Amino acid sequence: MINYALVMSDLLKDRALKKDKKMGRLPSDAGHKPKDGRPKDSISTVSHVEDPLHHDDTGLSMENTYQLGPYRRHSVPVITEILRDVLTCYLQHETYEAEWSRQMTKTLCDVIRSRVKELMIQRYKTVVVVNIGQLSGQGMQISSRCLWDATNDNFATYSFKNSSLFGVAIVYVVYFE
Repeated sequence: MINYALVMSDLLKDRALKKDKKMGRLPSDAGHKPKDGRPKDSISTVSHVEDPLHHDDTGLSMENTYQLGPYRRHSVPVITEILRDVLTCYLQHETYEAEWSRQMTKTLCDVIRSRVKELMIQRYKTVVVVNIGQLSGQGMQISSRCLWDATNDNFATYSFKNSSLFGVAIVYVVYFE
């Protein structure tokens, strides 16, 4: 059995040595000031280690921006309009069936998520929750609890109802620092 952490640390050391050789430094130079007394210029680099257990959907590695807040925020009315459009389009002429509603909630979540991501607002994570139920005179309450930054994070919700079913969609947009 191979110790994964040990192999990764050896790999990182080898990469650092190769980098030092390319820059003309010897391993013994690390941490020492040059003879003229001035420190060498610092170089900002981005490093990435492929971890087989971690899967990133975007495939992009982002460099630190030291940005404390978003440049642009999500607009709740725009997201609510997306929810209204998608729920009305998909559910308007449908009747409730249990198996159909299970698959339709997944479809609606994917469609809503892609439409919100088309807004191209950087550094936000999007969470979409859709509920579809049979309309038969009952009452229903849906609640959620979230821990977030009220200045940067937000949510939008929309409820749809026809003669046979109801649909509730909630989108949470959470700023990713």
